Amino acid sequence: MFAVIKTGAKQYKVTKDDVIVIERVKGEAGDKVTFDEVLMADGKIGTPMVAGASVEGEIVKQSRGEKVIVFKKRRRQGYKRKNGHKQELSVVKITDIKA
Repeated sequence: MFAVIKTGAKQYKVTKDDVIVIERVKGEAGDKVTFDEVLMADGKIGTPMVAGASVEGEIVKQSRGEKVIVFKKRRRQGYKRKNGHKQELSVVKITDIKA
């Protein structure tokens, strides 16, 4: 059985024992998290969410992603800006899907 959840303005297809990398959720490693925004579970498609469905997971670790360089330039104007960004991420193991 699989489910489609929505978190961090993105959608993820998950099954039991999957390990996914998502945008940072509050908590420390070992904490339990519950995803209530389930778009599809057990073949049922929500309008927009499946009523009563939830997905439970456990935070494996909190980390940061690869550095992304943001470079802006306007040609012939002498305008250049360079910035970097590292996204805050959480690694979550899915423990249970409740449809």
